[in-house]
Amino acid sequence: MKLVFFDDNKLGLIKDNTVVDLSGLVGEINAPTPQDLINTVISEFDSRYRARFLLESESAAGIPLREGNLHAPLPRPGQIVAMAANYLENGALAEPRPINAFFKSPESVIGNGDTVVIPPAPATIFHHEAELGIVIGKVAENVPADQAEQHIFGYVNFIDVSARGLGGVSFYWGKSWDTFGPMGPYLVTADEVEDNHKLQVKLWVNNQLRQDYNTSDMGHKIPRIIEWASSIVRLEPGDLVICGTNHQGLGPVQNGDSVEIETDGLGKLKVSVRDNLKRAWPAGIDKEIGDRVAGRN
Repeated sequence: MKLVFFDDNKLGLIKDNTVVDLSGLVGEINAPTPQDLINTVISEFDSRYRARFLLESESAAGIPLREGNLHAPLPRPGQIVAMAANYLENGALAEPRPINAFFKSPESVIGNGDTVVIPPAPATIFHHEAELGIVIGKVAENVPADQAEQHIFGYVNFIDVSARGLGGVSFYWGKSWDTFGPMGPYLVTADEVEDNHKLQVKLWVNNQLRQDYNTSDMGHKIPRIIEWASSIVRLEPGDLVICGTNHQGLGPVQNGDSVEIETDGLGKLKVSVRDNLKRAWPAGIDKEIGDRVAGRN
């Protein structure tokens, strides 16, 4: 099932090239924000909403999808836990680096058709990082790895926009600017993903393919990620864990760019980029960072 927020933050379900309006089925939820609404749907999905949504999708006519009428499926997740340096760089690394993560601000989230705004920070470059996002489905606290999959509600595309060269090792300064977290276009339930470690992740800038990797290259696998993260912080329904990126194919994002990400089965997310300072970097793949992360220099 592919869940979306559309138009004025109505909850919907994708059916072919249309969206089925589910707002009439969730009217009883006392939710002050769209995030509160989707948190409740996630928490009570199997017990209350799955069967009702499926019945509605079979009986109701969908509304044609329009460019730009979809919003982030998790508008403001309670937490975004972001894995750091979690890929083997197409096998260049013999073993994973020590497991590590950081918090990315929920305020960074934007949706399909929105704009990444490059801030006037003195960064040396701004990069895209295409990532698989895991949406937590039920409370996860000290979850053993062999039970981790039971706590996954679904998956999203995510672009971890990153400012480099700001000094020190502050992930917050480099990662959490407003608009630095494009997500979507759909929240795809876990039952639609056969193997979360066999997904191809692709990212294009101005129709030129840059990142193209498989989640099989992940260093710390998803069960270990959830086990480790939940041993440190309690994860709630609607929280997001992003799995890190393969750095091969990274490149700059800059004023006027169009950026698209597509992961197998998760749809294609498209955003634009604006930099009021109109700074420019050499377009294309930044081979230096790929080589450095892979240990080639």
